[in-house]
Amino acid sequence: MKHELIPALGCTEPIAIALAAAKATEVLGTFPDSLHVACSGNIIKNVKSVTVPNSGGLCGIDVAATLGAVAGKAEKELEVLSEVTGPDQERTKALVDAHFCTVSLAEGVENLFISMQAKQADQSVLVEIHGSHTNITKIVKNGVILHNAAKGTSSESHIDSYKELLDIRPCIEFANEVQISDVQDIIERQIELNTAIAEEGLRGDYGIGVGKTMLKYYDDADVRVRACARAAAGSDARMGGCALPVVINSGSGNQGMTVSLPVIEYAREVNASHEKLIRALVLANLIALLQKRYIGNLSAFCGAVSAATGAASGIAYLYGGSYEEISNTITNTLANIGGIVCDGAKSSCAAKIASALDAAIFAFLLGVKEGRTFKSGDGLVKEDAERTIQSVGRMGREGMKSTDVEILNIMLEK
Repeated sequence: MKHELIPALGCTEPIAIALAAAKATEVLGTFPDSLHVACSGNIIKNVKSVTVPNSGGLCGIDVAATLGAVAGKAEKELEVLSEVTGPDQERTKALVDAHFCTVSLAEGVENLFISMQAKQADQSVLVEIHGSHTNITKIVKNGVILHNAAKGTSSESHIDSYKELLDIRPCIEFANEVQISDVQDIIERQIELNTAIAEEGLRGDYGIGVGKTMLKYYDDADVRVRACARAAAGSDARMGGCALPVVINSGSGNQGMTVSLPVIEYAREVNASHEKLIRALVLANLIALLQKRYIGNLSAFCGAVSAATGAASGIAYLYGGSYEEISNTITNTLANIGGIVCDGAKSSCAAKIASALDAAIFAFLLGVKEGRTFKSGDGLVKEDAERTIQSVGRMGREGMKSTDVEILNIMLEK
């Protein structure tokens, strides 16, 4: 949780590109004459249409890289663009118009891969990121390797080994038994930051206003509507370039908001104690991370589904749900909406979040309030929720590989 639930300013894929550019510029020691960035298809997909924060409303890989070189602070990692000024934005726009940064697709690499090359006269620096958004695995300056993380020895591999311990029952036991002082700072930061951007999304004019529209036309006295709308509003703002940070889950701000904001809203509805809310959010976040153990952070499988499943588990926990009832909630969600595809980060993510949460809350009502669940053999549903998670994860990681390629081809008009 300490590793995964961290603040990030802006959609994490363009931020990772900005981080790579900022680091390359820092190591170069002077501002480069040019940048070239080669990215995996999933990075391109998630940067193509999303507004880069603090860019003045601009989109694109070249914008993220250029802004990172102009004003990025590499030591701030996922908040690398937090100190951009007006003149920085103007300089970035001029450089983008002058084709300062070129972009290419890196083939035959893992789903999260960025290679950034910065050149100035006869000097050059190469920075590579892979596996997660801040995992810089290689730095090369003028042909000399300054940093090279061997496969299997990075901090990411260390964290992945902990993910192997995740299963539903241990996650529930941890939520029940953990000392509040050990998780309080992590969870309270998530509550504070994610609530703030949801409120900004409801105040401002971002995207097509999914969250605001839901509250306008649906019954805002219904906690189900408010839970979906607040998460959607946070995504409206984040995908629209809002510069407020959020606490992420599985490397994604949208998933961080989806997994937390509905639980916060339900806790208000039932007057849950602050400790109960913290424990419910611990469970919600861990159940979301558990699913990514099998799917991976980036794929053609929409992460809002995993996060919504986590949120519904947290809501079930607030209502005193047992292991069986929480398992029912997970199974019911995945049996319903396990097929939403990821076609990149953009304004429609807010609508997918709302739809995923609506289905997840219904799954909670079926699983906890009614005690009903889909049975083994119903599609991808297996004999228990753990195996259902594994079967959906296999479908997302292996079965949707060709889907991922075709989505990218369509988006790039190939």
